[in-house]
Amino acid sequence: MRLILFKNTLFLTLTLLISCANTGGDKTAFAKAESKQPTTSNVVVIDSSITVGANRTELYLPLLANKNVGVVTNKSGLIFTETSHTEAQSTHLVDSLLSMGVTIKKVFSPEHGFRGNVDAGEKVKDGKDPKTGLNIISLYGKNKKPTAQQLEGLDVLLFDIQDVGVRFYTYISTLTYVMEAAAESGIPVIVLDRPNPNAHYIDGPTLEKEHSSFLGMHEIPLVYGMTIGEYTRMVNGEGWLKDKITVDLTVIPLKNWSYQKKYVLPTRPSPNLPNDKSINLYPSLGFFEGTTVNAGRGTEMQFQIFGAPDFPNEYFSFTYTPQPNFGSKSPKHKGVTCNGKDLRDEAYMNTVNLEWLIEAYAASSKKDTFFKTASFTLHAGSTQLQQDIEAGYTFKEIKRKWLPGIERFKKIRSKYLMYE
Repeated sequence: MRLILFKNTLFLTLTLLISCANTGGDKTAFAKAESKQPTTSNVVVIDSSITVGANRTELYLPLLANKNVGVVTNKSGLIFTETSHTEAQSTHLVDSLLSMGVTIKKVFSPEHGFRGNVDAGEKVKDGKDPKTGLNIISLYGKNKKPTAQQLEGLDVLLFDIQDVGVRFYTYISTLTYVMEAAAESGIPVIVLDRPNPNAHYIDGPTLEKEHSSFLGMHEIPLVYGMTIGEYTRMVNGEGWLKDKITVDLTVIPLKNWSYQKKYVLPTRPSPNLPNDKSINLYPSLGFFEGTTVNAGRGTEMQFQIFGAPDFPNEYFSFTYTPQPNFGSKSPKHKGVTCNGKDLRDEAYMNTVNLEWLIEAYAASSKKDTFFKTASFTLHAGSTQLQQDIEAGYTFKEIKRKWLPGIERFKKIRSKYLMYE
């Protein structure tokens, strides 16, 4: 069954209007958003024939029977109705399992928290879920890897988080640490697979081992074209966990999904990826996180626009003013008008686009401080990309350097694919 939904442009307009009124900020962002006319990109097709791993309870409930279960999840861990893949028509995995009599002892939350309302990079605190009374253990606070003490008393770990298939998106790093800790404690891991909305291509620079971090732990391209379940199999199979240990792993697969099949996410996977356009542009605009450029944080157009106060307005005519909002308490250039570009009408991306980053660097009047080198290196996975841009290499010249790493990775990736 296929459901047709239309994005609520009125909601966006009202949100921006209220934001301007409350903050006393520049109303340019509101004016620009209001002037946008609906295009074909405003029509979203949701394919509810796809069955996510969480919905395939017949495959994993027997593995949880009479077990003390720990669940690693956030607000994206949803079980859908048979005819709808929308957040409104779903129940959370934890709530569903409790209603089925599964013994959940602890919930582990990644970056942004269990309910998904914490800013990027902000520490997540341990706590108690008010709805269920369960203890919530943060994996983005004092520790990113579960401790042996935190795993004590658990028989199995169930992992269910919606990923977006980009190396510096930290959920796959959380997954790696969960696998590692579970292997060390002799606890099996079950991964409930979900579609990767950026699975239709492989592109970008490959991480160099000496630049591994929580923004990228393994030597993979920026966009790697695998579901989170397949990625788990690869990490386990290639011996990428500490000391090459392996975990007792089960992946609950998807049904009726393929790499070229578009998938509309039913909920924000994190606060600053509000819609499918932002998710599609994220691999290209995420590089701006390691620069002085604002990529839409502090607006409702996150990772769909970019700008900076020093860009010349004769070439960057789109203007907006970042203000504190849901997901960004202190955005870059808070309260300052930015000149930039609006990419909301860009065609569907099938590659990483560096042209915007190169263009922004060329336009900047503060080239010496444009790159936040340490942060940019972690996002890029190497020092080479910054060096090439500063040296004036073209996008095509830079991309040619990516090809050997991509080809090496494709050979590894092919061993762990589960879908067509």
